Parts: sequence; structure tokens; C-alpha cells
Amino acid sequence: MPPDEVFDAALKRFLAQQRVDMRSLAAELGIGRATLYRRAGSRDEVLGHVLWYLTDRNLERAVRHADGLRGPERIVAVIGHFLNAVWDQPSLRHFLAAEPEAALRILTSKRGVVQRRVVDHLEGLLTEEIEAGAFAPRLDVRTLAFVLVRIGESFLYADAIADGEPDVEQALQVIGRLLEG
Repeated sequence: MPPDEVFDAALKRFLAQQRVDMRSLAAELGIGRATLYRRAGSRDEVLGHVLWYLTDRNLERAVRHADGLRGPERIVAVIGHFLNAVWDQPSLRHFLAAEPEAALRILTSKRGVVQRRVVDHLEGLLTEEIEAGAFAPRLDVRTLAFVLVRIGESFLYADAIADGEPDVEQALQVIGRLLEG
């Protein structure tokens, strides 16, 4: 995690739909670029933490939104609310449009912080439903969580991946079918 002042400055720029540039961040913070890199890591790492912060907030809201639901219905509701919240975020849409390669690398790489933590979160949700006796998956939980995340990414970031149109509803249909008993 980058130091608080770096994170705060990067988050502010990202939410303002400004490019998170290490040179201007260093200048804003009154430090050299080398110092910034040493303290905070690469630009991708800084952006990864900013995007994870926003993602985590969306995941928490999605779980609250599905309160009272159980089993596959809860899982689909959480994923649907999450995907719609992500798509409704203007700063993320701007980042995807302005820097699609960087955005996809940071958001969907297994080496990055975002996808790994989303898979972990979803694995936890699936485990809760299994332990409650509300869901019996046909795949191991880790694999299922990864597949569900990849489906969501494929439909959500379709414009950046393959010049398609993002389609959250189609993603939810596919996910719902996969979760059927």
C-alpha cells in the first residue's frame, strides 16, 4: 500500500478523471520521482491500490444490497449490484476509455491486487452460502470464484477487450446459469 499522502493524491486525481502521473504526483507532494517510486511502487501499483479501494467499497455495498437473500440468488444479486456499480463509476469508465491497456492490465491481471482480491471476496461469499446450506457448487470454490470474476470482466470490459458493448445483464444470465443446481 502506498503511503497515505500518495494514495490520497492519486485517488483525488483518479476521481477527478485526471491522469495519475507519477511525475505530477511527485511534484504535488514535493518529492522526487525516484523517492515516490521507492515509497509507493510503480504507477500500476499505485493505481491498483486506488482501484482496489473503490472496488472494495462497491463490493461492501453489493453485499449489503443482497441482505436477506440466500444461495445462488444472493450470489447473483451481489455480482449484479457490484458490476452495475462499477459500470456507473464515471472515473473508471474514463480510465478505461483513455488508457484501455493499462486499465485492463491493472484490473484483470492475476498478478495485480484488484482481480486477486475480488476472487478472494467472491470465494468468501460462495463459502458463506455453502456453509449455510444454501448452495452446492459443481466446481471447487476457488475455481468457481475465478470463473465468475472472469465472466464479469469479459462482459463489463467488453469495449476495452474486444470492441464490444458492455452487457451486465448478459453476464448475470451466464452467471445465473452456471450457478443453477
